[in-house]
Amino acid sequence: MAKRKTPKGDKIVDLKPKEDKITEEQLKSLQGLVKAINTAQADVGAIEARKHNLLHQVFEIQGMLAKLQEEFKEQYGTGDINIQDGSIRKQEDEQADS
Repeated sequence: MAKRKTPKGDKIVDLKPKEDKITEEQLKSLQGLVKAINTAQADVGAIEARKHNLLHQVFEIQGMLAKLQEEFKEQYGTGDINIQDGSIRKQEDEQADS
């Protein structure tokens, strides 16, 4: 296969940058943006860790609530308690018998 030749008179354009470094201002801008991204990602990680711990706490508290409701059911016949005033809500069929 023959090599492709550049026609006579056409200039070859050098696409390589003339400098071998970016400017100091560009470097500071680049470093600032990368630092901001890293900080934001670290913050997201911390928030996710806190979220995980809070969800674990909610799960534990729900278990404690279920246990307390079982205790109420054994003691009062129902776990349906009004949390505003502490009154025991009886089932409709139980109230009809009373």
